[in-house]
Amino acid sequence: MTVLTALSSSMSAVSLDPVGRDEAREMARRELEKQIYQRDKPSWLERAWDDFSEWLQDLFSQTAQPQAQGSGGGWVSIAVIVLIVLIAIALVAWLMRGRWNPRSRADPLLDDEPSTALDHRDAAERHAAAGQWAEAIRERLRAIARDLEERAVLSARPGRTADELAAEAGEAVPELADDLRAGVRIFDDVWYGDRPGTADGYARVRDLDDRLRAARPKPLEDDDLTLAGAGEDGGPRW
Repeated sequence: MTVLTALSSSMSAVSLDPVGRDEAREMARRELEKQIYQRDKPSWLERAWDDFSEWLQDLFSQTAQPQAQGSGGGWVSIAVIVLIVLIAIALVAWLMRGRWNPRSRADPLLDDEPSTALDHRDAAERHAAAGQWAEAIRERLRAIARDLEERAVLSARPGRTADELAAEAGEAVPELADDLRAGVRIFDDVWYGDRPGTADGYARVRDLDDRLRAARPKPLEDDDLTLAGAGEDGGPRW
């Protein structure tokens, strides 16, 4: 249906009664507001991106014009482009700062003091009850690490970092490898990226802990795999 056909149908509906100019304009406006004419209309985000792209192209074209260099307009365009690039770099750095922080690849996740997975789970729940989400996330991730050591899924190795935990546990439980990386990313963002801990972030790490406890790990081939706190005989993998 074309606009002219729709308008013709609307006009025929009023029979032969004379229609004034204002009334005809209102009828046309109502007809064009129907959903059928709005389907191909770009969204506000698409329009904003098109406007920004056009503006950026104008800046580049002004920079390339010789007369703009003499008037100083070209240098203004260059300065604006440089500013946009710096803002984009700063935004990417802010989004990735927790993952680029060298401490996240160096700091051990577990302390040297003896502890159990139950100890860390209890501490995590206490922090969560107090609304201390960053501490709760850390303790829950520590509970994951200690639980995997206690079940001999991973060898008891001092100094293991959160990133190493995700990599090693991901090999043992490949179906949860992506979730392990996501859980460590939450931890890194909170502890090394200066982002606030949240109840949702803690819930995701807690769910990861529960799923790991129910999972069947892939057998490892390490000969020196020992249960955390066990003697030379090691312990059962399960």
